[in-house]
Amino acid sequence: MTTVNASLGRLEQYYDAVPRAAARAEDFGPLTLFVRESPGWPYYARPTPDWTGPAATAEDVDRVRARQRELGVPEAFEWVAEVTPDLREAVEATGLRVHAHPLMVREGDDPDAALPDPHPLVRVLGPDDPSLAGALAVPHVAFAAPGTALGPAGPAELAAEITARAGELPAAAERVRADRTVVAAAVEDGVVLCSGMHMPVGGVSEVAGVGTLPAARRRGLALAVTAALVADARTRGVDTVFLSAGDDDVARIYGRLGFRRVATALIAEPGTE
Repeated sequence: MTTVNASLGRLEQYYDAVPRAAARAEDFGPLTLFVRESPGWPYYARPTPDWTGPAATAEDVDRVRARQRELGVPEAFEWVAEVTPDLREAVEATGLRVHAHPLMVREGDDPDAALPDPHPLVRVLGPDDPSLAGALAVPHVAFAAPGTALGPAGPAELAAEITARAGELPAAAERVRADRTVVAAAVEDGVVLCSGMHMPVGGVSEVAGVGTLPAARRRGLALAVTAALVADARTRGVDTVFLSAGDDDVARIYGRLGFRRVATALIAEPGTE
């Protein structure tokens, strides 16, 4: 097995393990649907690990989508192209749009990819940190205006999102307290400008949900938050950190932190194109 294939094998185990801490798994043969049972980001369907039967068909995908609609959860699928190459055709046959993202891994402690010095605005948040609510809300504001360009959304929009998502805070704080989720944020004058998280399982962790308020972009905060998350993961004994970059330009930025592209992450969802 090559180094890349070994990495993908660890990631597949991780992808299956992480949702099970907060979701139930529903079996659809070649596909598994994770249904979140606590407040927070909704989950998705993924290929069933170690499946030895026939590859998933469009009919299998339609069965999962019908169940997602029944549950009122997003009709979303995530998988790695190089691990389950035939799934894209089946998914697209049902009308879903597929988005491709560079899948990047940082393994070990590469001396040629030293982490930058800690950013003065960035810190890892504890479960009782007053900035935790803002850190949980920032990605929702950020992802509503995708890209890296400056935008008008700032503290006012963040305050509204914090209020709208207040019910998610207790469960999120418990995940932080239990070390299932680690949150880092850039905070200035009491306002969270950027945040992200990593979720360690054994020696693997994914950096996810890194987002910056549009009004605070172009300050290097996302890279600083990601660096803080990587540094925290290393202190916890994690030797494989991975993430899905938005596009090739973003992937090049993460390359400065020692991440290298190993595969392609695919995300499918309904679309209008």
